[in-house]
Amino acid sequence: MPRAVWKGPFFVPFPKTAAGEAIKTQARSSTILPSHVGKKFLVHNGKSYLPVFVTEQMVNKKLGEFALTRKPFSYKKKER
Repeated sequence: MPRAVWKGPFFVPFPKTAAGEAIKTQARSSTILPSHVGKKFLVHNGKSYLPVFVTEQMVNKKLGEFALTRKPFSYKKKER
């Protein structure tokens, strides 16, 4: 169920950084706002920080959607 409109989007205030510097965060549930477009985030996936560059299509989504926590499964090719 989506968040109530009257509450507004959930976001964590990020510290001011120098231009071009990545913002390191563990707040995966933070909503991407239009003011974040063009910025680079380092989002924690539980083990390490993954780089996420915010584009226009990512607005109103969560930061955690772009930092996968599980490795995609693939069958190993057998050598004969």
